[in-house]
Amino acid sequence: MRAVNSKRPVNLDLSTIHFPLPALTSITHRVTGVILFVGLIFGFWALDASLSSPEGFASVRDALAHNVLAKLIAWGLLSALGFHFVAGIKHLLMDAGYGVDLEGGNRKAQITVVISAVLVVLAGVWVW
Repeated sequence: MRAVNSKRPVNLDLSTIHFPLPALTSITHRVTGVILFVGLIFGFWALDASLSSPEGFASVRDALAHNVLAKLIAWGLLSALGFHFVAGIKHLLMDAGYGVDLEGGNRKAQITVVISAVLVVLAGVWVW
């Protein structure tokens, strides 16, 4: 029988754990990947409808121009794409060996958040 380590937590409450910024950007990168995967449903639907006929194109155009829910979905998907792209570049740089130390990881996470925030605002301006 193995000895039990008494210093291990018995009940792990994730709300009390402080995640560093690089961990949060990595988790958000995975979440935006899932959002983009699910968002393909809306993207493929819009592509199919817009290519089916001139009326289908007009309906997709009108939905994106006048429907608030469609605009929110488009903005959300573009925002997820922007963050996922920037975080993906960050991960590629880390795979190449740049900024893998603690200070470099924090700096790249900060840059990722700032560039992504700018892209989210630009996507919002473009959609609305």
